[in-house]
Amino acid sequence: MFMPPVTNPNQQRTLAPLYATTQATPYAGFLDPEFLKNPTVDILPGTVMYRKKGEVFAPLTGAVKGTAKAFGLSALFVAPKMRIDEVSGTGSNMFSVWVGGNDSLFEILAPAFDTTASYTLKEDGSKQYLTANDEGRLTTTGATKENAVAELIDVISTNRIVVRLGVS
Repeated sequence: MFMPPVTNPNQQRTLAPLYATTQATPYAGFLDPEFLKNPTVDILPGTVMYRKKGEVFAPLTGAVKGTAKAFGLSALFVAPKMRIDEVSGTGSNMFSVWVGGNDSLFEILAPAFDTTASYTLKEDGSKQYLTANDEGRLTTTGATKENAVAELIDVISTNRIVVRLGVS
């Protein structure tokens, strides 16, 4: 159960599946125990995650971006700076990552994506790719077809975007 902290009672879940009933799956696994010992970034729902080994996941940050491949988007909060932790408080490191094909759509709310990047849809209909920044947040900065994690589908506002997983 998601419980916003008393210091921020208006905090919403930052990832909402739009087309996911048959198009995407919350993939069960475990958060990397090494990450839990010393969290370097806040993991928010929508943070880009990679599969470290077996069923162990970690955020796709600058330290591993060149060697690891994106697996999906975090479904849970592990955000010490925001005082929200849906993993450690359960006494386990069970975790879930949304994975999906190219027909799965997700709405992402700030701060789960890089709000300093420019998000505009291309008028010619070509794809606007998204990649992970050094904190594991989706961004257009430096995104190419080769490093794409998702595709920008819509820009609802400066704090809300819609993305498609399974970029091909």
